[in-house]
Amino acid sequence: MTLELVEPIIRRTGEMLAYSTLGIILFGIWRGTQRLAGLTTGRTGRWLRSPWFYLVSSELFFGICFIAWIPLPLIVSPQIRAWMLTFGSLYYSPGMAFALWGRLALGKNYFVSTGFGAQLFEGHQLVTSGPFAIVRNPMYAGFIIAGIGALLIYSTWTTLILACCSPLTSVRACREEQALAAKFGERWKDYCRRVPAFFPHLRK
Repeated sequence: MTLELVEPIIRRTGEMLAYSTLGIILFGIWRGTQRLAGLTTGRTGRWLRSPWFYLVSSELFFGICFIAWIPLPLIVSPQIRAWMLTFGSLYYSPGMAFALWGRLALGKNYFVSTGFGAQLFEGHQLVTSGPFAIVRNPMYAGFIIAGIGALLIYSTWTTLILACCSPLTSVRACREEQALAAKFGERWKDYCRRVPAFFPHLRK
């Protein structure tokens, strides 16, 4: 197959994977707003149940993505473009799959957070199985990896911005972990000693 035939297939597959993951995440957020709030940390934790928060943040996020969806001024040979698509797929698909696995593993315990606040639920459970037995933040780790792949596949200003900003999810992860530490105490400390935050331990 030629590059002209393969590239659209890779791009469309990536788009379907992104939309599917986004839909599952949005459903989880909606379901979370229906549950009783538990421990809340940070200045903006209570915003997470406000419809205005989602309206404004969604318009801002998707507006920037739409406006910045402009190809980067790159001139590459077909051979280099083929390698970009290959490595992009090797990063993007596993990264999105790992993030989706993390979302599904959380189940009803999933909720959105910000770098300034996080909120747990009444009866919140500490999930340590599945991808959470590998890293403590599989969704963020997956999105960081997928961001690199998306940049290689789509090569737009949007994907460049997302790839550069993806490490900032560590701030959100820190805020969430503060809430979990306050909720679960020694159980959380023991979990942190066993499982790394973002990158698996390379050991036997």
